[in-house]
Amino acid sequence: MTEWMLWSALAGIAVIFELFTGTFYLLMIAIGFMVGGVAAWLGLSSSTQLIVAGIVGVVAIYALRHSRFGKRLESAAEPARDPNVNLDIGQALTIEQWNGDAARVMYRGAMWDVGLAEGEVAQPGSFVIREVRGNRLIVSRQ
Repeated sequence: MTEWMLWSALAGIAVIFELFTGTFYLLMIAIGFMVGGVAAWLGLSSSTQLIVAGIVGVVAIYALRHSRFGKRLESAAEPARDPNVNLDIGQALTIEQWNGDAARVMYRGAMWDVGLAEGEVAQPGSFVIREVRGNRLIVSRQ
């Protein structure tokens, strides 16, 4: 088997493993492997092939991390505040009485402890759930 075929096989293996992870980083490494295969096809030495594949893989990963797609992978919101994880985030509540900075309210058929988000004032009225910490709903004004 020639060197360019080995590089292509490595790229294919990396793509297959990428399908299991879904992070795109192995895809960037596969691009590096493919460029290494092109270098082998052009007849460059083995050490040059490795250097070119490594540089392209690192540059591709760097480009991914600094693109809008890489930022999306890393900047996933904290689950307690992410409405895609917890469907209670953004739901409205009416609180009739506060006991200091805490309250109890009926929500989804059960009694919940309610706390105020930072900077909010404990006054009766309508609130929106901003965060869920265990069995405590953190709310703020609408």
